[in-house]
Amino acid sequence: MANKVIKQMGLPKSIANIFTARNIITAKDALSLTDFELMELLDVGMAEVTSAMAHISEVVCPPCQTALLLMEQRVRNESLAGHLPTRLKGLDEALCGGIPFGVLTELVGPAGIGKTQFCLKLSLLASMPASCGGLDGRVIYIDVESKFSSKRLIEIGLKSFPEIFHKKGMAQEMAGRILILRPTSLSEFAECEHDCGASRHQALGWHVSFIKSLAEFSRIPIVLTNQVRSQTGDESRMYSFQAAQSHSIKKDNPATYDSHLVAALGINWAHAVTIRLILESKSGQRFIKLAKSPISPPLAFPFSITSSGVVLLDDDGMEIRGPEINTIHCQGQNALFNFEGVRHQ
Repeated sequence: MANKVIKQMGLPKSIANIFTARNIITAKDALSLTDFELMELLDVGMAEVTSAMAHISEVVCPPCQTALLLMEQRVRNESLAGHLPTRLKGLDEALCGGIPFGVLTELVGPAGIGKTQFCLKLSLLASMPASCGGLDGRVIYIDVESKFSSKRLIEIGLKSFPEIFHKKGMAQEMAGRILILRPTSLSEFAECEHDCGASRHQALGWHVSFIKSLAEFSRIPIVLTNQVRSQTGDESRMYSFQAAQSHSIKKDNPATYDSHLVAALGINWAHAVTIRLILESKSGQRFIKLAKSPISPPLAFPFSITSSGVVLLDDDGMEIRGPEINTIHCQGQNALFNFEGVRHQ
């Protein structure tokens, strides 16, 4: 705005011509001088200078905004952007409608827990016609582990939405809206980043910044999956807001958190996502934990995987507190692999 031409600002023609004649072309040129300097240079009275400068300032300066106004604008934009419903009633209610547009939503959990099943269902819901409750959109599914199964996708669709999938050509139409991308070599991709002089930490930061910007400016839902890894000893106190509480618990019972699973991409990545869903298993039962959300307390929902995909066993959810919010359990996992009609987890 500082480079805006003065003659295009709607000033009276007489004063605008004087600015041009004195080689004061842009707002920056005028605002760089004091009123007295302008009065002398333009050879006009102080009243004319004051009036002209007030007009120029009003044109180039953004209007004042209160914190309340900014908050209302954000709420209005988010309500217009909407959500992608998961069709899991309790989870959708906790998220005020489902997976929000414009931010990053993350699924964290061990292999075989159901992350792919969740993503397949979301892909169907996003590609489903709006008249049937979907987004009537297109999906980009980046499958870095080659776990996407078109056969399982169709099975979930037939079991979950039989009235839609039995319509002639509907399954083909929806499947045609889901684009699958499979990077051929993760090692080559990583080597390219290192060859360019970027560390792994810097490269990860760049990628998450780009994805966040894409979600925000395109106002689309973006869902990412994150694997887990083991953490031991003091490394388990990853989150600063949990450090004091974790230390107290470990002091009383040193074995409690000596070893557990944590999200593989670390704390910086965790701060970048807005919604974090942890999928875990405890004593043979699977749970979806809403571990991070700006609009909901931490909740845990028991779930199972059927031929129609992920199904909640309880829509109410259980509130969780303390370090348990981010702890990832993987107990009795072997007992979770035998599901009739489900071979791709």
